[in-house]
Amino acid sequence: MSKALLAVSFGTSLKETRRATIERIEADLAAAFPERTCYRAWTSGFIRRKLQKQEGLTIDSVEEALARLAAAGATDLLVQPTHLLIGEEYGLLREALLAAGGSFETIRLGAPLLSTADDISRLAAVLGDIFADVRKDEMLGLMGHGSAALTGNPYLKLDAELKAQGHANFCVGTVEEEPGFAPLLAQAEASRPRLIRLAPLMVVAGDHAHNDMAGLDDDSWKSRLEQAGFTVACDLRGLGEYAPLRQLYIEHARAAAPLA
Repeated sequence: MSKALLAVSFGTSLKETRRATIERIEADLAAAFPERTCYRAWTSGFIRRKLQKQEGLTIDSVEEALARLAAAGATDLLVQPTHLLIGEEYGLLREALLAAGGSFETIRLGAPLLSTADDISRLAAVLGDIFADVRKDEMLGLMGHGSAALTGNPYLKLDAELKAQGHANFCVGTVEEEPGFAPLLAQAEASRPRLIRLAPLMVVAGDHAHNDMAGLDDDSWKSRLEQAGFTVACDLRGLGEYAPLRQLYIEHARAAAPLA
């Protein structure tokens, strides 16, 4: 083996959403690059240990995967993360690749889903197609994770782009950091939709989607909106379940740049 592809994800402990999202992205990447042997790595040590205990499933860390690839004779390495943003996880991935650079002749690294203004525009168009059935008298609230380690705020930019593309009844919020939940509640109170649909703006519909968004606790987004008098429905499909979204990752992998 000389050519390899490494798909890097944060990970999830939920088996069904793992199969519906991360594993489908990995399968699509493998199909798009048949000349490469495909490997996976997850960055969350907590989730990897949990899966090992629950399912007996061993998944490499980035460092373990790189050592395995080097030992198998890989020289030309393409790395595509399934991250949404250029945040802390992406920075740690770059550091690990730089540290292992001497083990490979070539390393190319694909960008996360939302890295440029063009990415934001294209994702907004894909989201518009995915949620084309949202009626004008309904509202769609998209829950992102949020991060303090961002240059600019792609969540705010995505919200503005969605509205510029004609989706005035869409709203992007986050679990952490800005914009948070407040803009979603403010837009709902201003427009008084007949129904608010909530969906994760996350590749995987994991704990945040099931608990912070759709949970029964009083502080979930669903509960807070219902307490404010709105009717709420939750869509628990991660973005990785949608083929047009997975295609964006393939395009990022094809445009991957040499690590520098």
